[in-house]
Amino acid sequence: MATAAMAYGSSIASHGKDMVNKELHRFVSVNKLKYFFAVDTAYVAKKLGLLVFPYTHQNWEVQYNRDVPLPPRQDLNAPDLYIPTMAFITYVLLAGMALGIQKRFSPEVLGLCASTALVWMVIEVLALLLGLYLATVRSELSTFHLLAYSGYKYVGMILSVLTGLLFGSDGYYVALAWTSSALMYFIVRSLRTAALSPDSMGGPSSQQRVQLYLTLGAAAFQPLIIYWLTFHLVR
Repeated sequence: MATAAMAYGSSIASHGKDMVNKELHRFVSVNKLKYFFAVDTAYVAKKLGLLVFPYTHQNWEVQYNRDVPLPPRQDLNAPDLYIPTMAFITYVLLAGMALGIQKRFSPEVLGLCASTALVWMVIEVLALLLGLYLATVRSELSTFHLLAYSGYKYVGMILSVLTGLLFGSDGYYVALAWTSSALMYFIVRSLRTAALSPDSMGGPSSQQRVQLYLTLGAAAFQPLIIYWLTFHLVR
C-alpha cells in the first residue's frame, strides 16, 4: 500500500510539474529569458562602466548574427536582466542597512521600500509599452527589453545612496546628478537606436517626432524616480 501511495504521489507531482511548465511556457518564453541572463564577468564589468560613464561610447547598435541578436556576453549593447536583478536585490539590502543606521529599520518599512520600487518599475514598463503601441513604433523591443532598461536605474540608486551614507546629503546630490545624467544619456542612445528601426525611420516625420518624444520622456523620468526611491534613505 505504501509503495502504491508513493507511486501515485509521484505521478501526481510529475503531472503537476508538467502543468506548471506548460503554463510557464505559455506566458513566458524560457529561451528568451535565458538570453537576457547570458552574461559573464567581463560583460558585467564593462556594462557597469558604461552605465556610470556612457559619454565616450561610440557604437550603440545591437549586433546580430544571421538576424539573431548576439547574447549580452558577446555584445555590450545588448540589454540584460542580470544586472537589474542583482542591482535591485542590492538596493533592498542597502536600504535596510541605511534604515538600520538611522534606527528606522523594520521589516514592514523594508517591505514597503522593495514593493514601491517594483510597482514603479511595472508602471514605467506599462507606460512605455502603451507609448510604443500608440506611436505605432515598429521595433524589436519586448517587455524583457523594457524591464532591462528600466532596471538599470538601480545601479545609479545604489551609488547615490552609498555616496550619501559616506559623505552626507551633499555627496548624495552630487552622485544623484551624475548618475541621473549618465542614465538619461544611456537611455536616450539605447532606446532611440532600438525603437527607431529601419522601417520606422522611413515613416512620416510626425511619427518620428512621437518616437523621439517617447524616448526623451522615458529618459527624463529616470532622475525623478531615482530621487523618489532614495531621498528618504539619506539624512
